[in-house]
Amino acid sequence: MVNPQPSPRPKVSTTSGTPLTNVRDIMWHTNAALVPGLVVAVYYFGLGYLQNLTIAITAGVLFEALALHLRGRDWRPQTTDGSVVLTCVLIALAAPPALSPYALIIACAFAVLLAKHSYGGIGRNLFNPAMVGYAAALICFPAAFAAWPIPNDGVTAATALEAIKTLDGTTMSDRLLAQNGFGTWGGFAAEWMGLAFAAGGGYLMWRKIVAWRVSLGFLLVLTLCAALGYDNGSSTTGGSPAQHLLSGGTLLAAFFVLTDPVTHPSRARAQWVFGALVAALTYAIRLVGAYPDGIAFAVLLANGATPLLNQWAARNTRKTQSAKNAAEEAQ
Repeated sequence: MVNPQPSPRPKVSTTSGTPLTNVRDIMWHTNAALVPGLVVAVYYFGLGYLQNLTIAITAGVLFEALALHLRGRDWRPQTTDGSVVLTCVLIALAAPPALSPYALIIACAFAVLLAKHSYGGIGRNLFNPAMVGYAAALICFPAAFAAWPIPNDGVTAATALEAIKTLDGTTMSDRLLAQNGFGTWGGFAAEWMGLAFAAGGGYLMWRKIVAWRVSLGFLLVLTLCAALGYDNGSSTTGGSPAQHLLSGGTLLAAFFVLTDPVTHPSRARAQWVFGALVAALTYAIRLVGAYPDGIAFAVLLANGATPLLNQWAARNTRKTQSAKNAAEEAQ
């Protein structure tokens, strides 16, 4: 049986190249990198996202303090290190704006109490807490998660992905609301939000806070799957690569969810496979699953495979090193 040991604590570099293992710095840098996407979200959808953030962060911090108190731990350091805030911010941004407070509170409860502290707390969880909370709330409140308001551009963030599932004999061009140019693929709001999250992700890569192989593997394989399944927009199309990349939560997930260092593999080769696995599962769920997006479920399934991927990569590394040593001895 595979022992689901957590990946090592993240090590990142400052701009001077000095190794950094301070969880507080990592978490708050990551939170800061989400600000551009939040600004765009508020611009298009109004104050609903700020309402989400207020409710989710308040509930998450309270659940964190409760869990630490029950475990006999000091609640102050971990409620202020940015980790629980990051989990709740991801839930708030992945959900529709002005989501029911009950749904947000349940999401945060599942994320903090079940996905995080039932495994022993920060750095020990097998599954991404934000995605556990999001998936649990999505299953409990499907109607609330389907109720996206109309943003300033008139195209809801989920329109493009829903259109793929509900063509009903029409072509993709018939279903898209935007007429030309930017906005044709996923709706102006979804596209600008995605690009803002990608900019934040680029900052994290520049600071070497996240594993770029995970993000790149995910985006490349999702693009490949979409390209193979696209037939120029007929009534049976699987959607173009641009639609899959710029719709739903693709870019938010690529740079802020998949890159959770605790729940993705620690070895470079396994990180490529992990990203590719999430992409393939996401594409399959979007095409034949019950949910238009499905990234949360894809991430959680891949999280379950992380211990296996780590063992596979470690075994291959040992084999390669043994072969290299044998070759050197033979010379």
